[in-house]
Amino acid sequence: MTNFSDVRIFFCTTPTKMTDRFDSLMGQAEAVFKQNALSGHLFLFLNRSRDRIKILFWDRDGFCILDKRLEAGTFQLPDFESDQPGIELTYTQLTNLLGGFDLKSGRRRRRYRRVTSQKIPIFSGSDLA
Repeated sequence: MTNFSDVRIFFCTTPTKMTDRFDSLMGQAEAVFKQNALSGHLFLFLNRSRDRIKILFWDRDGFCILDKRLEAGTFQLPDFESDQPGIELTYTQLTNLLGGFDLKSGRRRRRYRRVTSQKIPIFSGSDLA
């Protein structure tokens, strides 16, 4: 079982092809961050347009990739020096990044919102008889 207080979060600052899969992302994690990909740490990768993110991590007996695609808006890049290929994030920065909050002001960024124009009727069992 992973001890989550020991999990570190690494963010790759160079754009990544979203067609990259386990082996490619694992190689990037080890090359950029000089970390063992089997460590259980989270490794985050964004595409060039910043509307997709992949999170690679090791889960006891295999790699997992979480993949999120935004329907509107972009993920905000954290502040970093231009020569840094990767940076470490805090848990708060991760949740703000994934939750669509501005990393500087804490305000909500533009994101897709599902709009329904009609209310969906709820039927009870007696309505069907």
